[in-house]
Amino acid sequence: MFDAESQTDTARPAVCPAHAPDDHPKIKPARVGILLANLGTPDGTDYWSMRRYLNEFLSDKRVVDYSAWIWQPLLQLIILSKRPFSSGAAYKSIWNEEADESPLLTITKQQTAAIKATMADRYGDDVMVDFCMRYGNPSTKSKVREMVDAGCTKILFFPLYPHYAGATSATANDQFFRTLMEEKWQPVARIVEPYFAEPAYIDALAQSIERAYSAAETKPEKLVCSYHGVPERYLREGDPYHCQCQKTTRLLKERLGWDDTQIVTTFQSRFGPEEWLKPYTVEEVARLAEEEGVKNIAVCAPAFSADCIETLEEINEEIKESFEEAGGEHFTYIPCLNDDPAHIAALSDVISKNLSGWID
Repeated sequence: MFDAESQTDTARPAVCPAHAPDDHPKIKPARVGILLANLGTPDGTDYWSMRRYLNEFLSDKRVVDYSAWIWQPLLQLIILSKRPFSSGAAYKSIWNEEADESPLLTITKQQTAAIKATMADRYGDDVMVDFCMRYGNPSTKSKVREMVDAGCTKILFFPLYPHYAGATSATANDQFFRTLMEEKWQPVARIVEPYFAEPAYIDALAQSIERAYSAAETKPEKLVCSYHGVPERYLREGDPYHCQCQKTTRLLKERLGWDDTQIVTTFQSRFGPEEWLKPYTVEEVARLAEEEGVKNIAVCAPAFSADCIETLEEINEEIKESFEEAGGEHFTYIPCLNDDPAHIAALSDVISKNLSGWID
């Protein structure tokens, strides 16, 4: 039996290998680990929790690739002396007070539990499912160690980002690979590729939009697909993120049976002085209200597998305010797919495809 809460293997005791001498170290029976990964979360909303989290996040060269001798003094002396206060306030406005954790952590736990149940139905005790965060806790290192200790000789690493970007999928993979370097007996590893065009994922998105439109008292005139932004320069340097986002919007439009006038692609969360991918969501929703007279819009966030600070606070508060101040009247935020059954089914199918040859 596998304890879902503690991740402790209770039915597979370590044994001495056949034909080995009695003093040989005992080894757990082999199994496959499925390690889900998301961006991360601070441990709390206080200054020092926020500072630790932001320091780890903003010191990642995949996230901010400026020269360290320029960036680090600016980060340590200016940004991290101020930003923990504003970021802490933003997190506090959405914090899960009952569990004393961020919504991203709560939702990732729910997703993991649902996927774990699905995998148990399909593969029994042959798999172990858990999650980690690129920044903050639980760390990638701690979870890989637990899987190795539990007998996982193979690990499927699944960054929960539909689209590839250097600042998301790649840095999660980097951390996973760095962790493997510390293992005496490295497990065989596979990485799940981005699933932005998977029909089941597109269908799950479409279903969530259809439900939201059916429930809306005033039908939205326009759907804004708001993706997390990256510097425009990244596109020129070969990052496929922009193209993958555009394809998701196109596939979603086709699945819904809409025309180009009903849906728009935008990018949010701009940071720093560079030009980022455009149009910027916060500006585009205001433009729609001011220049096109759009009074009713809906916003979804297809690049996020779980609701987080960028959706619950930035979209549902800042971007909503920008739209209403420009004359908009009805703003509908369509939540991320989170642990919606159609989403869990889509993710589980992606996992099963990637387990091919390991488990049948």
